[in-house]
Amino acid sequence: LGKALSPFRAGADKLAIVRPELAGEGVIHLASPAFANGARLPDRFTADGEGISPPLFWTGVPEGTARLVLIVEDPDAPTPQPVVHAIVWGLPLDGDLKEGDIAPDDGSGPDGEDVGRNSRFVEGWLPPDPPNGHGEHNYAFQL
Repeated sequence: LGKALSPFRAGADKLAIVRPELAGEGVIHLASPAFANGARLPDRFTADGEGISPPLFWTGVPEGTARLVLIVEDPDAPTPQPVVHAIVWGLPLDGDLKEGDIAPDDGSGPDGEDVGRNSRFVEGWLPPDPPNGHGEHNYAFQL
């Protein structure tokens, strides 16, 4: 099935980060000690492994920023819109998330941050699990 769906992808042009109403000013540096930007997401953070959320850290939040929201999406999903793997808001302006901080189904982050519903309508981390044979998938971690 994945191979048959391989030409179908939501597209990076539908990511939250490109929506004008969500645009911010400045550049926030978001990274993970577990994988490099553009690298394959290690199995431990996917349905092929432990399925836990990866560690993340950020710096360079523009002055005057009131709150941060993290949205993790898969623009390569064979769906009309990118698959949402996590939405977390109320994050500290200069901070991080440890490995597994976004629980798979309890609706809260490590320090009381709010966790929204993913594409499976569950509050928490949705481990990436693309269809077999669909090809490589990229995951957009957006602040």
